[in-house]
Amino acid sequence: MQIASVNVGRAVDAEWAGRLKRTAIDKTPADGRVRASESGLAGDERADLEHHGSSDQALYAYAREDYDWWRAELGRELRDGMFGENLTTVGLDVNGAKIGERWRMGTVLAEVTGPRVPCSVFRGWIGEPGWLKTFTRAGRVGAYLRVVEPGELGRGDAVEIVSRPEGSVTVTESFRAYHGDRDLLRRLLAHPGHPEEWDRVAERVLGRVRG
Repeated sequence: MQIASVNVGRAVDAEWAGRLKRTAIDKTPADGRVRASESGLAGDERADLEHHGSSDQALYAYAREDYDWWRAELGRELRDGMFGENLTTVGLDVNGAKIGERWRMGTVLAEVTGPRVPCSVFRGWIGEPGWLKTFTRAGRVGAYLRVVEPGELGRGDAVEIVSRPEGSVTVTESFRAYHGDRDLLRRLLAHPGHPEEWDRVAERVLGRVRG
């Protein structure tokens, strides 16, 4: 299990990029080692700080194996960083990681916090008809992480799973919880130290059920 590439991007103006008309979704591999902190990677910008400014979304990881699956589905090449991820991995089951799971990469310690939920900017960038529904249905969403211990990482670094909480849900399961699976959401909420964002999800999902 290792990092295939570390990807960063600059914010640019784009008419298709949602309400802000600005995005940094186009990530490309960085040279050398890159500093990772609670605010993300050095040299990487986030255009929409309202929706992507949380420290629980400091890093986004996506598996090269899932890219290869999409390449067969879409009939097009998909380079590292194409989905806006900071870390493209090889040999790591990103979607099978558990919320609260911790990874050591280089001198960085990071913790899995949740799934990527596709947005209109992602749809505009990829440009495939019905992309949001297609991506959601496939469930190959990738994982957000927060940085527990800042440090440096780079291409070729091993990814070591240093802890994996018992009873927590996987990234794939958390994506289903986000979309209304109440039992999975309750399991996630029962995990000590779950990210605060999941409390807001609970208000939406469980509150709607009670109403």
